[in-house]
Amino acid sequence: MLDLNSEIHLPPTADFHCHLRQNAMMELVTPFIKKGGCDTVFVMPNLQPPITQVSQAISYHEELSRLAPDVKFLMSLYLHPSINADVIAEAARSEIIYGVKLYPAGVTTNSQDGVLDIVQYYPVFDAMQTHDLVLNIHGETPDIAVLDAEAAFMPQLHKIHAAFPALRIVLEHVSTREGLEAVRQCGATVKGTITAHHLWATTEEAEQDIYSFCKPIAKTPADRIALLKAVVDGSSKFFFGSRAKYEKGSDSAPHPVQLKQQAGGAAGCFTQGWCTALVIGALQHGISQGWITKDEVTREAVEGFLSTYGRAFYKISNPNRTMTPEPRILLTREGEVIPKSIRSSDRGIEVVPFHSGQEIISLSTVPDQCAYEDKKEWIR
Repeated sequence: MLDLNSEIHLPPTADFHCHLRQNAMMELVTPFIKKGGCDTVFVMPNLQPPITQVSQAISYHEELSRLAPDVKFLMSLYLHPSINADVIAEAARSEIIYGVKLYPAGVTTNSQDGVLDIVQYYPVFDAMQTHDLVLNIHGETPDIAVLDAEAAFMPQLHKIHAAFPALRIVLEHVSTREGLEAVRQCGATVKGTITAHHLWATTEEAEQDIYSFCKPIAKTPADRIALLKAVVDGSSKFFFGSRAKYEKGSDSAPHPVQLKQQAGGAAGCFTQGWCTALVIGALQHGISQGWITKDEVTREAVEGFLSTYGRAFYKISNPNRTMTPEPRILLTREGEVIPKSIRSSDRGIEVVPFHSGQEIISLSTVPDQCAYEDKKEWIR
């Protein structure tokens, strides 16, 4: 059992669904990755224009690395008619591109150039299976009721998995019991990510608070509880994607205040700077409500969800074989409050974080001296 009410030492979080946008918004939000406890992020490609070429991904990687040199950025391509087997082979050789994102056309931010006919891309999926790239799926069916959109897409997930059983697939930002069950029914090559905000919000909150509105929209209380249980089930079928959306992969997804407040509101919750603490807080709340038990919240399950399961699935090696202490993150209660908003240096862009104004667990980075001593002994 992991005691969530005392100091908590964890390995750095890996966020496998992260929106970092571009230009001034990118400059504002990218430094928040480390603040949230992450050292690795899988970057979404739905920019304007979308990242459909390897050269674009390389340029984007260079921009992000300049802003956060201590972060490992896993890049992705946007599935598009211009992508073929040759592009997939080039992407695999790049050593920075880890996946290709499938957006059904029209389901979320900047998805107007997305997929209309999934079968059309079977030759691409075959090349991805050959070159061992991950297929990342926004699993919603467009043009139906939003509460039914994820469940309606699940037959497509099963169809792709059956046709390409060796293709590694991630169902992004799972938000329903049906999504969880679909991932569980698939083989070991299919996983799912769960965001921080889906562990907190339900449809009611998303309807009442524009800063809790995201896509997939938060669902029922029963779905929220099922997601919490999946976080601690220890199966390795699910790992963290914050979706910081400005939009939170984290699924952290940032949007400017003006877009959130306009009619209809841009879909996305900005969680990046507090994503690890939000997950731990959601588990604490789940225990207090009796939805999960203290005994279920094991160190293995929490570290797995936040860090190790995703790294293993994406086959990320640990380059830190040096004689230096490895970093850990430390979470403590110090009365920190999530700010009402964050602004760019010229104050031209303002973003309101998810749960702004609420108290949050504080996070810092510390050296893991115990691991350091063990490593010294192992190297001898």
